[in-house]
Amino acid sequence: MSELPVGLDIPDNPDLSSAGPVPVVAVVGRPNVGKSTLVNRIIGRRQAVVEDVPGVTRDRVPYDAQWNGRRFTVVDTGGWEPDARDRAAAIAAQAEIAVQTADVVVFVVDVTVGATDVDEAAVKMLRRSHKPVILVANKADNQNLEMEAVSLWSLGLGEPHPISALHGRSSGDLLDDILAALPEPPLIVEDGPRGPRRVALVGRPNVGKSSLLNKLSKEERAVVDSAAGTTVDPVDSLVEMDGEIWQFVDTAGLRKRVNQASGTEYYASLRTAGAVEAAEVAVVLLDAGEVISEQDQRVLTQVVEAGRALVIAFNKWDLVDADRRFYLDKEIDRELKRIPWAVRVNISAKTGRAVDKLAPAIRKALASWEQRIPTGALNQWLTALTQATPHPVRGGRAPRILFATQAGVAPPRFVLFTTGPLDAGYLRFIERKLREEFGFEGSPIELSVKPRKKTGPGGRGKAHG
Repeated sequence: MSELPVGLDIPDNPDLSSAGPVPVVAVVGRPNVGKSTLVNRIIGRRQAVVEDVPGVTRDRVPYDAQWNGRRFTVVDTGGWEPDARDRAAAIAAQAEIAVQTADVVVFVVDVTVGATDVDEAAVKMLRRSHKPVILVANKADNQNLEMEAVSLWSLGLGEPHPISALHGRSSGDLLDDILAALPEPPLIVEDGPRGPRRVALVGRPNVGKSSLLNKLSKEERAVVDSAAGTTVDPVDSLVEMDGEIWQFVDTAGLRKRVNQASGTEYYASLRTAGAVEAAEVAVVLLDAGEVISEQDQRVLTQVVEAGRALVIAFNKWDLVDADRRFYLDKEIDRELKRIPWAVRVNISAKTGRAVDKLAPAIRKALASWEQRIPTGALNQWLTALTQATPHPVRGGRAPRILFATQAGVAPPRFVLFTTGPLDAGYLRFIERKLREEFGFEGSPIELSVKPRKKTGPGGRGKAHG
């Protein structure tokens, strides 16, 4: 675990640059408690100089950090000591300045040593600052050492956070708590209030997309004709549904693959693909009275590959009899087995049957699409899962999952740091169990693996960056 930076591979958000002042987190403590190691863990790279002797860090050194889409500055400081003289006094003064200028202070204590007189003196200095303080019990490399952190309640700073900055143990949970303690989130701020959620209506020709849009909007917004291919350009409509305004896009029916289409159909296919990319959720209409076709499968694949939330609406349900329902259930089990997580509703755009179920279905899919699992809960669950069902042995060895983090949402993206590559079947098993535990109904999930990179014979290894 020691080689796995917490912040690895969390993508930059281009909108963050205009998000206003970036909050500051100061990391302070007496000498040689692991402050710089923790800073490296937070920023996800070895940049702060670490050496097993006190006094390596002397100045206030700021670094850019990011966690869960939020940016902040983390400031590494030298060891603070009371009544310090000469250079030590200058180092302590820099640490005190860092505290005064910070929004949140992370106070690091060595759990293997416990609270010292210097730590207690530092607590008095921190109280004078009137800044929020998070108490970190570092070097808790195992469960026994975690228990030792209980004694640090005596410092009067609240609950200690036992972590191992070196190995990454519980560092994700610490970062979650740091973000919670920060002032007003200065990140991921959109220009103005959020607009209506964007919904793409997609499906093969003549499945009833325009009829559904007209039924939802209670007026003739789109041309409806029994001849397939009436809609060519995406049609944007603001629709009030279940007390909320939604932006619906009625798209051209997709007949062929884009590279096989020609003329008007080719450009219609491109525009439809663009509409799916621009949407947050796609409602894929299928004709409940007809066999699920290759065209239907292609539309579903396009939505999944675009990473959009997904609702499948079986239209023309008013025409489905008992026999057709029996065979449709078998078709769903066979043809849609790769996306059992999709939200499904049965509707009739013509009669309006059950169209009021669309809004709750869309909301459920969007909530899953934006769902985030706390790092601690994710790793606790994953540890129990892999202990109960370990990866199959390959070549005499079984790869192990060392750590997992959710790198993003919309759609949810998870990164697994491992000792080696994982079988595709085992990844599918993890995804299935992840859905059983945490839901994610209506949203695709992206799982990626970062095997530890071997540094040579006998090398401890390093994660791919």
